[in-house]
Amino acid sequence: MGYIFLFLIGFGLAVAGGVTIIAYMNFLPAGIGWVDYFIFIKGRIECYFLPAGIILMAFVIYHYPNKL
Repeated sequence: MGYIFLFLIGFGLAVAGGVTIIAYMNFLPAGIGWVDYFIFIKGRIECYFLPAGIILMAFVIYHYPNKL
């Protein structure tokens, strides 16, 4: 049961991070370039939720494949 909970936390983090990165793409039509966009999201902590969630989900799937 705990493995499913860890997986769902990872999924939630990945979704929150992905939605945040997509939401920040609204700055692109405002006149900033791709390089400035990537510099901006590099400094935002909520954008790191996407890779953290993917890593957590991958850990749970590959470390405990028979538990899910």
